[in-house]
Amino acid sequence: MKLDVIKLDGKAAGSIDLGDDIFGLEPRVDILHRVVRWQRNNAQAGTHKVKTRRETSYSTKKIYRQKGTGGARHGDRNAPIFRGGGIYKGPTPRSHGHDLPKKVRQMGLKHALSSKVKDGSLVIIDEAQSDGKTAALAKMVKNLGWKRALIIDGAAVDIGFAKAASNIEGLDILPTMGANVYDILKRDTLVLTKAGVEALEARLK
Repeated sequence: MKLDVIKLDGKAAGSIDLGDDIFGLEPRVDILHRVVRWQRNNAQAGTHKVKTRRETSYSTKKIYRQKGTGGARHGDRNAPIFRGGGIYKGPTPRSHGHDLPKKVRQMGLKHALSSKVKDGSLVIIDEAQSDGKTAALAKMVKNLGWKRALIIDGAAVDIGFAKAASNIEGLDILPTMGANVYDILKRDTLVLTKAGVEALEARLK
């Protein structure tokens, strides 16, 4: 398929051919769901922790005698039944990550790119370069109508452009190797440079 290429000032800059095997697929929600779940689980800290019976700070003395009180039999105040006592089978630090085949991860990225093409929210620009001035870039972004946009460049990101973009709310930029399903799907607009398209096609073939 062919898409028009524009410059950051909105002027036309020719067109580009996109491979149907990457940008022309019918998006599959099940694949996207699996990959996003894999990403978010791997990112989860898993540092939640509660105190067990042996970690609470009450005395270990038996609170009252075993028989003759007319009440239930108890040991110390650290028992889970008491307020401030230890938690029984509570969460402990662990990894929430799980494995996902490389083929499924690649499929997920292809379907994420295809979903942006299908929605009409994929924009191709010739290059992402700037002198590092936020005001000039912010004006261009506003004129282009990008509110929540992700820009994916080639193997490396232009330092000046990254510096200017870091001060603009809703605008993020990644190199090709940082492209991932979650970041693509959560943005309203996906912007690829020509170098980014070439690098993605080389990565996914």
